[in-house]
Amino acid sequence: MSPTSGESETITMIRIDIAADLNDEDETGFVWTYLADARDPSLIRPGGVVIAGEPDTAAVCEVVDLVAEPSGTIVHLRLLPGTIQEYGALVRRAGIPA
Repeated sequence: MSPTSGESETITMIRIDIAADLNDEDETGFVWTYLADARDPSLIRPGGVVIAGEPDTAAVCEVVDLVAEPSGTIVHLRLLPGTIQEYGALVRRAGIPA
């Protein structure tokens, strides 16, 4: 539904932790990207949960591993079920401050 006159549409830009093509899987079966594409590489650690993708197509992912390659460090990501909004609602229900 698009806004009519007098109404405004709120656009939320999602700040991603690491840029990735969420459809790009390698031979491991995981989404992959380069550590150099992280906003803050210190956030990207195996077992960590991050927001990956692009601002208009982002998802919650688990960092599976980091693999050093001559072309740069590869980050493997496991897409987690649910939407970013659902995870936010979960955090709010738990009463965890942002």
